[in-house]
Amino acid sequence: MNSQGETPGRWRFRGYFSTIGLLFGSLFFALSLTPSLLPRDDLIQGVISGLGMAAGYLIGVLSVWLWRYLYLPSPPKRVQYVLKLAAAVFCTLLVISFLWQAGRWQNSVRALMGMEELAGTRLVVIGLVAMLVFLLAWALGKLFALLFRFLSRKLERVVPVHVSNVVGLLLAFWLFWAVVDGVLFSFFLRSADLSHQQLDALIEPELPAPTDPLATGSPDSLLDWDTMGRQGRRFLGKTPEMADIASVVGEPAQKPIRVYAGLNAADEPEDRAALALEELIRVGGFERELLVLVTPTGTGWVDPAAMEPVEYLMRGDIASVTMQYSYLPSPLALVEEGAYGVENARALFQAVYGYWSEMAPEERPRLFLFGLSLGAMNSDRSFDFYDVINDPFDGALWSGPPFRADTWRSATEQRRPESPEWLPRFRDDSVIRFANQLGGLDEGRADWGGFRIAFLQYASDPITFFSPDSFFREPDWMREPRGPDVSDDLRWFPVVTMLQLAADMGAGRSPRGYGHEYAVGDYLDAWHALIEPEGWDRDSVERLRDHLEQSE
Repeated sequence: MNSQGETPGRWRFRGYFSTIGLLFGSLFFALSLTPSLLPRDDLIQGVISGLGMAAGYLIGVLSVWLWRYLYLPSPPKRVQYVLKLAAAVFCTLLVISFLWQAGRWQNSVRALMGMEELAGTRLVVIGLVAMLVFLLAWALGKLFALLFRFLSRKLERVVPVHVSNVVGLLLAFWLFWAVVDGVLFSFFLRSADLSHQQLDALIEPELPAPTDPLATGSPDSLLDWDTMGRQGRRFLGKTPEMADIASVVGEPAQKPIRVYAGLNAADEPEDRAALALEELIRVGGFERELLVLVTPTGTGWVDPAAMEPVEYLMRGDIASVTMQYSYLPSPLALVEEGAYGVENARALFQAVYGYWSEMAPEERPRLFLFGLSLGAMNSDRSFDFYDVINDPFDGALWSGPPFRADTWRSATEQRRPESPEWLPRFRDDSVIRFANQLGGLDEGRADWGGFRIAFLQYASDPITFFSPDSFFREPDWMREPRGPDVSDDLRWFPVVTMLQLAADMGAGRSPRGYGHEYAVGDYLDAWHALIEPEGWDRDSVERLRDHLEQSE
């Protein structure tokens, strides 16, 4: 036994709150009050602060355990008392100071996004929510410790202590993960899938089935209106009318073609893709000047702010086709149906590209890909460059790409050293270009080639700029110069910053033109630079911008 009366080699967890753990927890609580990419309300702030406090507490407890486990010398009791008292005073003053500044920090983010300032923060709400989250996390930690101790003691009867500790720890982790992933998380996903499936089936009364024989969802269509799902019916029902486009552009126009295959159109992705292709051929999609292959978000949603600008720029001489693969929002779809989303995107790409590539080059439309958020990542993964290198399509516009998107990540990591991470410059800019709300696609060392990839991203978008590495390393986008919509008060702190960015991804909200909400005017500039439509000067583009922003 050692000086504390503990058996060497046995991992013990005490049954009371750790003083060092509480000190670390209060420090992390204070740091969690600093701003991140998006403004947050008091409830979300309380959750973040509670998780931050729990993370700090765990680090404190593990630090004390490691110190004792390695038999490192401890200061005398009186010195320990003085040090703890000094640390407690420091942490208390830090918490009070940071709580005092929390409102100003949140307003610094809101000011960048043109949002109204908040009069103040509800400190009681933040404190109560944080304490509740912390106590819940602490209780789960104690439960894990009890399970570990129970298993390791049982194993001590047949194996050495150090072996029982390791095996007991692994078994405890496995049991916890089995319960969380196999029971709780699965139940949550099943419930979410059922509720979103029911929501998807709702038919909104203001969106009646089309009667035009050449419209998708009409009685003559190969795709039934009832199988479209809520997002599909919205996408088709909000197609700009020919007269509306003509009145804005001041020239004769056509009605854009939109084709949407809902999740219930067929069981297999290949079958849905085949139906979408047949419908696209039936309605004359390949006879238009421009064809856009759209990959939707998790729910099957296609942002109208992304599609209307290009439809107006093309004076309606455009067709777009997309296919649903999930009912779930993108974060849940990424976890539960990530591989299925890629499979769905590949099936549609292969069907459409296969038909397009067999057409005579002078007779086929220009082909572009589009995707937002999870749709951008799945669109990126829908094709292999080796399959299209002999006959490439014309390009892609991907907005708000998730940090896991392959091409985005590769181009960002290989950017020119003088360019920031939030607006990279890749090689000579002849293939890949990046833009934000200030533009960027019109600038390049070399001319933009025949095959073009454009990324539209905001520096304040947590979906794009979250990184697991922020747990232990400051992200490059936080260094100077920063993006125009990132607060100067944002600072990097180990562990805490990752929690803040994760909360921004899941619960962050921002106005259009910031965060993950892409503005119609920025889409207009991106499409205009990407496809270079004829007959649009600066004044006509600005008139279109005014119309789209007013309509939005």
